[in-house]
Amino acid sequence: MTRPIPLLLAAAACAITASVVSAADAVSMDDPNIAVDYEEGGRYFTEDGIPTFNVAEDGTVDWPTFSGFRRYHAECHVCHGPDGEGSTYAPALKDSALDMDYYDFVDVVVNGRQKVGAAENSVMPAFGTNPNVMCYLDDIYTYLKAHGSGAIGRGRPAQKEAKSETFSEMEDACMGS
Repeated sequence: MTRPIPLLLAAAACAITASVVSAADAVSMDDPNIAVDYEEGGRYFTEDGIPTFNVAEDGTVDWPTFSGFRRYHAECHVCHGPDGEGSTYAPALKDSALDMDYYDFVDVVVNGRQKVGAAENSVMPAFGTNPNVMCYLDDIYTYLKAHGSGAIGRGRPAQKEAKSETFSEMEDACMGS
C-alpha cells in the first residue's frame, strides 16, 4: 500500500526547493542594483553609489558583508528570522534589500514603520539611536543583498576578507571607543 502523505510532502519539498533556486537564479550579478562599479576603502558600490557586496570566485566575502552577517544575527534575526528569510510576523529582509530602494531601506530602519489595516498589522521599531545597528547599517544591507541575490547561501560565510585597520578605526569612531 502506498502512503500518499509522504509522497505529497516530498513533492511539496521539491516544489519549494525549485522555487527558492529559481528565485535566486532570477537575480543577475550584472543587475545595476548589485554589480560592483567601484571600491573605496574596502567598501564596494554600484554605479549609483549604493553599497553592494563583493564575493570572490573562491567564495570569500568582503569584510562589510561578513560584518553584516554578524550584526544582522545580533540585532535583526529575532524578528526577521535567520538569514533574513522572514518570519510569521516580519518580512524577509533578504528580499527587501533587493526590491526596496536603498534610501527607503535606511529610512525604515532609522525611523521605523507601522502598517495597520484589515489584512496587516505590523510594526518595525526605529533603530536610529541604536549604534549596534546604525554603525553597521550598510554592512547589514550588503549582507542581506548578497544573500537575497543568491551570491551567498544561508549561514555564516565560510571565508572572509580580513578586517582592515580602516574598518577598525571607523567602528571605534562610530561606537565612541
